[in-house]
Amino acid sequence: MKKPIPVIAFFLTIASHIAAQSEVTANQVNGTWRYRQNEFKIWALGQQKLQVEFSGVWEHESAAGPTANTGEGAGIIRIEGNTASFKPDGAEDECKIVLKFTDRKLVVTQDGICGFGFNVTAAGTYKKVSSRKPKFDLED
Repeated sequence: MKKPIPVIAFFLTIASHIAAQSEVTANQVNGTWRYRQNEFKIWALGQQKLQVEFSGVWEHESAAGPTANTGEGAGIIRIEGNTASFKPDGAEDECKIVLKFTDRKLVVTQDGICGFGFNVTAAGTYKKVSSRKPKFDLED
């Protein structure tokens, strides 16, 4: 007859399993991610830090024909588990972009104004298009 697992030990085992699943590796985050015409370039720097660069586009028709608004931002951010918060250098204080790595996708949410062009947002579900080290255009 099997001994019953104490309830507390069972829940601790489940909690540690869930926590282990939420950790991501450098290989999982490194590369170029795209959603529509938006792009994130990400590279793990070690010590839970990521170099991040975003460029976004919002295309629309105007009286003069097709046009687009653009926005970009960059920074060094800290990742905890599978989630990192990003506020581009020079963005408004209320700007908060959250990056969550899950199931080979990058799910991005944005709160506040981040200084991008009209209707440009980082929000979306991104797919990895390259695992190579990206060339960061906004580097010094």
